[in-house]
Amino acid sequence: MAEVDEILLNAEERMGKALGSLHDNFASVRTGRANAMVLDRITVDYYGVATPINQMAGVKTPDAHMLVIEPWDKSSLKDIERAILESDLGVTPNNDGSVIRLPFPQLTEERRKELAKQCRTYAEESRVAVRNARRDANAAIERAQKNDGLPEDEAKRAEAEVQKLTDKYVADVDAAVKAKEAEVMEV
Repeated sequence: MAEVDEILLNAEERMGKALGSLHDNFASVRTGRANAMVLDRITVDYYGVATPINQMAGVKTPDAHMLVIEPWDKSSLKDIERAILESDLGVTPNNDGSVIRLPFPQLTEERRKELAKQCRTYAEESRVAVRNARRDANAAIERAQKNDGLPEDEAKRAEAEVQKLTDKYVADVDAAVKAKEAEVMEV
């Protein structure tokens, strides 16, 4: 029954990746507080190479509503500022010639609702990915039953295991989105 174990392991790995992707997406959603992770997706053209900001500058959080970006190479200051302006971050950078300050104003109620809706969209994408992993695992079990002579009771047990995994990961996604929505809606 090593084949069944492999199918279950593969399904769990895919479901775990879906949950990990959800957490990565949530990290990029801006809440009312300054968080350096919002810069993770922004890349700067640095000598012809798309480089993440956190790999070319120090990012500090002096208070809850401010990020300070201090590039190691001062000549890249304008490029970093342009990349932030072109991103969908919704924050206007202040460049003083040596550092860039990103002030994060309090979110309006309307913007909070938009961000919560965006979080729910990310969560639904993760649920779909988990269900796709379940579908593929069940199809692999059926193929093993048909082609490799997997006993029917083993196939039923394996399908029940896949369903348990699916329920667990969907519950994890639901808990994550509930926590993120609470964080976004917090005034």
